[in-house]
Amino acid sequence: MGCTHDCGSCGADCSSKQSEHESLIAPLNELSKVKKVIGIVSGKGGVGKSLVTSLMAVSMQRRGLHAAILDADITGPSIPKAFGLNQRAEACEFGIYPVKTKMGIDVMSVNFLLEDAQDPVVWRGPVIAGAVKQFWSDVIWNDVDYMFVDMPPGTGDVPLTVFQSIPLDGIIIVTSPQELVSFIVGKAVRMANMMNIPIIGLIENMSYVQCPDCDKQIKIFGDSHIEEIAAQYNLEVLAKLPINPELAKVVDKGVVELFEGEWLEPVANKIEQM
Repeated sequence: MGCTHDCGSCGADCSSKQSEHESLIAPLNELSKVKKVIGIVSGKGGVGKSLVTSLMAVSMQRRGLHAAILDADITGPSIPKAFGLNQRAEACEFGIYPVKTKMGIDVMSVNFLLEDAQDPVVWRGPVIAGAVKQFWSDVIWNDVDYMFVDMPPGTGDVPLTVFQSIPLDGIIIVTSPQELVSFIVGKAVRMANMMNIPIIGLIENMSYVQCPDCDKQIKIFGDSHIEEIAAQYNLEVLAKLPINPELAKVVDKGVVELFEGEWLEPVANKIEQM
């Protein structure tokens, strides 16, 4: 009796009460269907989240599964560049259509909504967070098996919005060998734990360079600390990506779908078995 239907401020313990997290989940477009959602996060920028996001989507698409990318890095979108996508998104009365890559991966990025893709997005945090929620609710995601959310670095407005508003099945944390970056990983881990988001594991990018003559692994950034951090938080190291000039070349040319390499196949196996 006297229910206001505001579960967030209610102290009663009734059967219809939603948790705070559940009440904040944004609705999916009525024409959309998304089976699994994986967030790609990091404690700081420049460690390769967008690269990992792109490669994971390509890996799943190659397996005959329908992959999608929600580019939540509103102020620094790089996913369209990796796939060579320059067109504007189209819309109808029911919502916005994602842009398809050559392989058929569905992508939504703020670049598809700007008059000029090089225009800076000078928005305040709440507006950026609102745009991310619209990418989930207003876009028509048609029968997606695996969606990868490329998130901006850190623990600010947008990661918080994604954690609260989008029903993530888990996150992958991307790092690099430098000790400072590894230290910041702890912040991302703790944030995920605070929000009750499952952590699938860690991926270390720029782990080494493979010598083309002797195949020796050269650790440009020094010895890795990823194993120690994984043990500290009881997490799995999913993969270690090398610095690979050929991979950088296909990304710069916008043809990341042509990449060759099996570094992330164990990660794809794990995600497919979720």
